Amino acid sequence: MALTVETESHIYRVLRTASGAAAHLVALGFTIFVTVLARPGTSLFSWHPVLMSLAFSFLMTEALLVFSPESSLLRSLSRKGRARCHWVLQLLALLCALLGLGLVILHKEQQSKAHLATWHGRAGLLAVLWAGLQCSGGLGLLYPKLLPRWPLAKLKLYHATSGLVCYLLGSASLLLGMCSLWFTATVTGGAWYLAVLCPVLTSLVIMNQVSNAYLYRKRIQP
Repeated sequence: MALTVETESHIYRVLRTASGAAAHLVALGFTIFVTVLARPGTSLFSWHPVLMSLAFSFLMTEALLVFSPESSLLRSLSRKGRARCHWVLQLLALLCALLGLGLVILHKEQQSKAHLATWHGRAGLLAVLWAGLQCSGGLGLLYPKLLPRWPLAKLKLYHATSGLVCYLLGSASLLLGMCSLWFTATVTGGAWYLAVLCPVLTSLVIMNQVSNAYLYRKRIQP
């Protein structure tokens, strides 16, 4: 028996609500897991994985889920209020990422190790730089008068598309970091695969949210 449109819509909303709730829990759980694993304060390097997971797993995920119609923790706020919270969370994520990047650079200098010698390092640097540009671009949406010649609808579309790329770059950096000697020396077997699934799951949820909110809707409009 075919499902009615209302039933399909209800099932879809339930699935999106469940996946959004899972993304909240996974983003937080992964960050806590990395923090426990790294034991921040035991070395200069120990702060790097903590700050990067806090930036790209937790803060950036929460910043994007702010706009989720099903799983946002700030649904009671106005659109403008959620936009400001989004920008604050993104700014905090950028600050954590910059600090994490600076500390690992300092660590490599102290250890006389080469910089950007791995794909993890290159992807991480690109993600941090992209996040900086993304936060700067967000000012144009917070204060549209700064860019009077650009239609607001187009600015939102470009910002959402660029933000999705930034998030995926950050997730890719996390995935590559889990292939590093530091991570694989401690996390093995099934635990490693579960850890890898964390940024994959959150990325899928964010991709679905952005695609439905901006990309797909804009594509079908005449």
